[in-house]
Order: sequence, then structure tokens, then C-alpha cells
Amino acid sequence: MRLWGNYFRVVIVLISFLCLVSVCSNYIIINFTFICMKDDMEGAVDVNGTLKSIYDYTPTEKKYILWAVAFGTMVGTFPINVLYVQYGAKLPFFFAGVLSAVTTGLTPWAAASGSMWIFIALRFLQGVAYSADFAAIGIVISKWAPLKETAIFIATLTSFTSIASIITNGICDSSLGWKWSFYLHAAACLVVFGVWVLVYKDDPQLHKSVSGKELGRIQKNKSEAHIGHRDGKGKSKLVVPYRSIFLSPVVITVWLCAFTELSTLILIATYAPIYFRSVLGFDANILSFVFFTDKPAVWTESPDVGGVKYSKNSEKDGRRDEERGGDVKI
Repeated sequence: MRLWGNYFRVVIVLISFLCLVSVCSNYIIINFTFICMKDDMEGAVDVNGTLKSIYDYTPTEKKYILWAVAFGTMVGTFPINVLYVQYGAKLPFFFAGVLSAVTTGLTPWAAASGSMWIFIALRFLQGVAYSADFAAIGIVISKWAPLKETAIFIATLTSFTSIASIITNGICDSSLGWKWSFYLHAAACLVVFGVWVLVYKDDPQLHKSVSGKELGRIQKNKSEAHIGHRDGKGKSKLVVPYRSIFLSPVVITVWLCAFTELSTLILIATYAPIYFRSVLGFDANILSFVFFTDKPAVWTESPDVGGVKYSKNSEKDGRRDEERGGDVKI
């Protein structure tokens, strides 16, 4: 009798969630440490007779540090998605996690070096690593989620941003200091991604821990295209209809809605910590919980609001689309 019975997919979701949280924490940690860094007078310099912390960045410098991640995310999104399609999520996501851990661990050194270019370069690479998060969510859901549980998978995996903010801020204002925020995040990232590469497989039917009963649940009513088998080299046999996707009015509408929501979320996650601390005078330890307040409602309502209803007719429609040349249908 397996410890997890017929629910090994829950283990996969948990590990995936921890990896997502880790990469996101590495990305947003700077938003909280800006508050703590400016009080660090180690290596302070004399500016017109006044000691100034080398970590007390100007608004322009902060802008470049924050924008570097956004630029890295944009640059890395398409190449990483291509790697996911060709090779699955296991190794591409693992290497993204290692990249995130290394750049996070080197951040205190980059900040102390006094070179803004080195700092910005590390932040850019963190953005490249972060671009792997959302594609990983899609792969895990498509491969491991039964159709009836898709909404629950989505609600769980996409809540990583708020959880990451709580973990990140808790260390920054502790006695360990802001540098250890980066060191501990980097170490934790290596640990969770080490577990990921050991446990995760893109194809549930190739995983020894998945029972026949659970495999049947995962693949129930899924088409061959949905399951997405791979050849002997691990490459996907499917051709992604990128042109049809890019020109689909439905997909474009979803993108615009997602862009609006994520832009607001990132704006709040980036600038709210500084605003709440500097303008409203909130304690640094309280800031992280502000981002968590919406999650109980999300987790409660997602199975009902975001539930996916599946019928035999949808399966027939999908087969007709494949026969017509793989047009995108949502």
C-alpha cells in the first residue's frame, strides 16, 4: 500500500507549488529588502559630509533594478516555452530554479560591489528564471490534473505569489539581516528543485508511484493530443499551432484580461511594501500578510467559479478540430 494511495498527483502539486513559491520569492525579495538595506551602514560613503549607505538606492536606480527583472521575464518567456514543449517541464524548470538560486545567492555580493551593471545583470537573469513559472503551471496541470480537478489545480498553483510574499518578508526584518534573506532563499530554492528533479515526471504513466487507478482518473476523457506522448529522446511528437493561437480572438481576449490583472498585481507587489512602510508607517513584519488576505476567498470559490465542465460533445468537437488541421478551440 503506497503512503499516498491513489493521490500521488497531490504530491506533484505540492512540490510544484513549493518550486513556484521559491522562484517567485527570489524575484520579489528585493521589494522588501529595499526597506531594510538602506539602514545597513556597512561600507557607508561620505556624501557632502553625511554618511550614506551604499544600499540606499535612488528612485532611478530602484527603477532599473526592478525593470531588469521584467525585461528578463519578457526575453525568457518564449524560449523557455519552446523548451517546455519540446522536452517537458522537468529539466527546463529545474535549470530555471538553479539559475534563480544562484542569482539570488549572489545578490548581496552584487549590491556590495558598487557596480549597478552587475546588479542589473543578476536581476535580468532572475527575470529569465521567473519566466519559467507560468509555463510550468500549464504543463503540470495538463499532464497531472484530471479534467474534473483542473480548477483546483489552477487555484492552488497560481496562489504562489501571495504565499511567497509572506515567506520573503518574514526573514528580512529578523535579527539575521537582509543578506541572509537572500542566502536562505537561495538554499531553499536548491533544496526544493532538487526534490523536483528527483520526483517529477512529465508523463504520469511512466511514474512508478502512480497506481493504475489514479492513472485512469488523470487520463479520463483526455485525447491523445492532451496526453502528449513523447518519442524515445523525450521530445514531443506534437506540433504547436502557434499561428492559430496568436490569431485566435478568444486567446487574445484572455491575454488582455490576464495582462490587466497581472499588471495590477505586480504593481502592488512591487511598490506596496515601500508605500506601506514609508508613507503609512506600517511595521515591516505586517506587510507580507496584506498580500495574503485575498487567498482564502480564492481557494474557497475557485472550484465553483473556475470549474471546468466536460462532456462527450466537447471531446467530439476536439476531434473534429484535429481533423480540420488543429485549429484552436477553447
